[in-house]
Amino acid sequence: SCLQSFKSFAKGLREDYEAVKAGVTLPWSTGPVEGQINRLKMLKRQMYGRANIDLLRQRILLPT
Repeated sequence: SCLQSFKSFAKGLREDYEAVKAGVTLPWSTGPVEGQINRLKMLKRQMYGRANIDLLRQRILLPT
Protein backbone atom coordinates (compact mmCIF):
# COMPACT_ATOMS: atom_id res chain seq x y z
CA SER A 1 0.00 0.00 0.00
CA CYS A 2 0.97 3.65 -0.25
CA LEU A 3 1.26 3.98 3.51
CA GLN A 4 3.58 0.96 3.68
CA SER A 5 5.86 2.54 1.07
CA PHE A 6 5.96 5.74 3.11
CA LYS A 7 6.79 3.80 6.28
CA SER A 8 9.60 1.98 4.48
CA PHE A 9 10.99 5.29 3.18
CA ALA A 10 10.87 6.85 6.67
CA LYS A 11 12.58 3.79 8.16
CA GLY A 12 15.40 4.14 5.62
CA LEU A 13 15.84 7.80 6.51
CA ARG A 14 16.05 6.95 10.21
CA GLU A 15 18.57 4.16 9.60
CA ASP A 16 20.87 6.54 7.72
CA TYR A 17 20.15 9.61 9.86
CA GLU A 18 23.74 10.89 9.91
CA ALA A 19 24.00 10.88 6.11
CA VAL A 20 20.60 12.56 5.73
CA LYS A 21 21.55 15.20 8.31
CA ALA A 22 24.88 15.86 6.56
CA GLY A 23 23.14 16.17 3.18
CA VAL A 24 20.76 18.78 4.52
CA THR A 25 23.12 20.79 6.71
CA LEU A 26 26.56 20.76 5.07
CA PRO A 27 27.44 23.27 2.35
CA TRP A 28 29.03 20.70 0.00
CA SER A 29 27.17 19.28 -2.95
CA THR A 30 27.84 16.40 -5.34
CA GLY A 31 25.48 17.92 -7.92
CA PRO A 32 28.17 18.81 -10.48
CA VAL A 33 29.71 15.34 -10.20
CA GLU A 34 26.32 13.68 -10.54
CA GLY A 35 25.66 15.77 -13.64
CA GLN A 36 28.87 14.54 -15.26
CA ILE A 37 28.08 10.93 -14.38
CA ASN A 38 24.60 11.34 -15.88
CA ARG A 39 26.14 12.82 -19.07
CA LEU A 40 28.63 9.96 -19.34
CA LYS A 41 25.91 7.34 -18.96
CA MET A 42 23.78 9.07 -21.61
CA LEU A 43 26.70 9.10 -24.07
CA LYS A 44 27.43 5.44 -23.42
CA ARG A 45 23.77 4.52 -24.02
CA GLN A 46 23.67 6.55 -27.25
CA MET A 47 26.83 4.96 -28.60
CA TYR A 48 26.39 1.38 -27.37
CA GLY A 49 27.52 -0.99 -30.10
CA ARG A 50 28.11 1.81 -32.60
CA ALA A 51 31.58 3.16 -31.93
CA ASN A 52 34.92 2.25 -30.47
CA ILE A 53 36.52 3.60 -27.30
CA ASP A 54 38.42 6.35 -29.15
CA LEU A 55 35.21 8.02 -30.32
CA LEU A 56 33.60 7.62 -26.92
CA ARG A 57 36.66 9.21 -25.28
CA GLN A 58 36.52 12.13 -27.75
CA ARG A 59 32.83 12.74 -27.08
CA ILE A 60 33.35 12.64 -23.32
CA LEU A 61 36.29 15.04 -23.31
CA LEU A 62 34.83 17.59 -25.72
CA PRO A 63 32.46 20.07 -24.09
CA THR A 64 28.89 20.11 -25.32
